[in-house]
Amino acid sequence: MAINLEAYKKILEELEPFHAKLVAVSKTKPAEDISALYEAGQRIFGENYVQEMTEKQAQLPADIEWHFIGHLQSNKVKYIAPFVHTIHAVDSLKLLQEINKQAAKHQRVINCLLQVHIADEETKFGMDEKEIEELLRTVTTNANAYSNTKIVGLMGMATNTDDNAQVQSEFHQLHDIFTRLANTYLQGNTDFKELSIGMSADYPLALKEGSTMVRIGSLLFGKRNYSQN
Repeated sequence: MAINLEAYKKILEELEPFHAKLVAVSKTKPAEDISALYEAGQRIFGENYVQEMTEKQAQLPADIEWHFIGHLQSNKVKYIAPFVHTIHAVDSLKLLQEINKQAAKHQRVINCLLQVHIADEETKFGMDEKEIEELLRTVTTNANAYSNTKIVGLMGMATNTDDNAQVQSEFHQLHDIFTRLANTYLQGNTDFKELSIGMSADYPLALKEGSTMVRIGSLLFGKRNYSQN
């Protein structure tokens, strides 16, 4: 079997005390592997590539909750708008506006997480705190114009390093931003409750810093086959 059921059960046990959700990252993995994990009880799957996600969605059970977790270009939103549940990496007002526009065409509301840049690496996407505040000011003062999107939390990626202290510090920084926004621009907004941090290598640190969603792929599916893309 291509999936690691032992690791799956262990991760679920680790998440339970934190009431955190598992996003099984299935990018580059075949539909058969997703089906196997689905049969074991998993319902939330995360993908990074639009074409791959749309192809898999058409082949797999309708009750799968699809999360788009990669960098998303505005011109590709229309392909996933009919079915995507949550978009993790909203990194601009322009992208949020396009998600709202495409969701409205399908009479849907799409959950969105705002991506915060917390890593040392410039190559990672995301907004700084000031840019997020500007976006939230725009959205909260024009709420009717964004009625087909729901900002449910924040997402971030830590620096790719073996220095656990640095990773934990970056996660802690994001949790602080989350708390400040929840107490200011999003005060009283009960939808704003998700913190998507933590992947295969660092999810235990993320859980300690308040993660409500961990994005795990290689521990469940093995190493990715990038030759497919």
